Amino acid sequence: MSQARKLTRTRTREALLERFAELGIEMPLEEEVEPGGPLAAPLDIGGRTIGNRFAVLPMEGWDATADGRPTDLVRRRWERFGASGAKLVWGGEAYAIAPDGRANPNQLCRNPESAADLAELHALLLRAHDEADCGGHDDLLTGLQLTHSGRYARPEGTPAPRTAFRHPVLDGRVGITDDAALLSDAELDDLVEQYARVAVMARDAGFGFVDVKACHGYLGHELLSAHERPGPYGGDLEGRSRFLLRAIAAVKSAAPELAIGVRLSIFDLHPFGPGEDGVGRPEPSAHAPFGSTADGLAPDLSETHALLERLADAGVALLCTTAGSPYYNPHAQRPAFYPPSDGYQPPEDPLVGVARQLHATAELTRRHPDLVVVGSAYTYLQEWLPLVAQGVVREGGAHVIGLGRMMLSYPELPKDVLAGRPLERGLVCRTFSDCTTAPRNGLVSGCYPIDPFYKRRPEAETLASLKKELRSAQ
Repeated sequence: MSQARKLTRTRTREALLERFAELGIEMPLEEEVEPGGPLAAPLDIGGRTIGNRFAVLPMEGWDATADGRPTDLVRRRWERFGASGAKLVWGGEAYAIAPDGRANPNQLCRNPESAADLAELHALLLRAHDEADCGGHDDLLTGLQLTHSGRYARPEGTPAPRTAFRHPVLDGRVGITDDAALLSDAELDDLVEQYARVAVMARDAGFGFVDVKACHGYLGHELLSAHERPGPYGGDLEGRSRFLLRAIAAVKSAAPELAIGVRLSIFDLHPFGPGEDGVGRPEPSAHAPFGSTADGLAPDLSETHALLERLADAGVALLCTTAGSPYYNPHAQRPAFYPPSDGYQPPEDPLVGVARQLHATAELTRRHPDLVVVGSAYTYLQEWLPLVAQGVVREGGAHVIGLGRMMLSYPELPKDVLAGRPLERGLVCRTFSDCTTAPRNGLVSGCYPIDPFYKRRPEAETLASLKKELRSAQ
């Protein structure tokens, strides 16, 4: 039975500390946000200065054109990110390095107009930052996340997986029955060069860094678990990390002016699925996920530490931590009280998932001083987010606080926190998961429960009807 309890029922700091004790978890929880304190402190990143400790995390949009170009919905999102007050924009968007690497048919991707499109989006973000009176953009660092969706590629709307290896559980979920979806070594070699090609366009558009994505079950992450793959891209950690390191090297060679970041699932767990009661249950197999214990049910950061040493040696300056995958263990990846339509009820209180990521990130931050570390999994904390975030930065558990889903409902949160204003409770993300349920059912991405802009769109009615049908079916 799930131990989850709505966080909104916890009204005082003392009650939240009691809940931590009940769950057997710990995380910093300061008494008040300190004006000019740790969250407002500037930070040097390889000779570049960012003006505070908030970052906008990259998200996968479902609202570009069919050929991967920005629409007004994409532009609005980027403008809101720019106006947020955060001084690090990590990726802005998950940008597919090739059309067949998209996770949905309306994801931004490389196309003949990419150079102009990226320059437009970057300029929009800077202008919004300046117009929102965020102190100018000289201390704003922007990046672009480069991705290939691998197993979760759906460039035309139906699964078109390209995988690193056969998986006894995940293959069935995307319709794989033979080896046809496996990427060859030659195909991986070619993809390395495509990362470099898009990185050059990002540099020319004005971005300060690129993220070579290695998280959430997508290609760069899946290869890290390719224990049984023969050849140069599998086997031991040297082989399993070869694709990631070659992509980094190609980017550095093609665009040496860029800093390089990696968003990494620092640990993974076995896939989960709903049990008879709807609560998530592991579906274990002999396949060992990267960064997990032998049973695949808890983090083991031994290989993660070894990989971070390789990344630092390769010239990576920034690490953004996350965990698992939204496709097969979302409770570990983005703790939430309400599951997406194709998910399961949380098998633990979401606070446990938050604490798990915070503790793992703190261990990595303290062991790898050459990396600037951006943590994630903060959105579920809701009103308590600033008090935990300040404590994490003060104690050295991460250098920067990354915000994902919260940026869709409340992009001004960093600006309000830094200005000493109380949070606007009506804008705080409650992890309803509609931002996942909607696009997975073919609707544009956005925060339908909270953002008035999306509340008024016709898709809001469609989503409400869809959720009602799903509840009836369950």
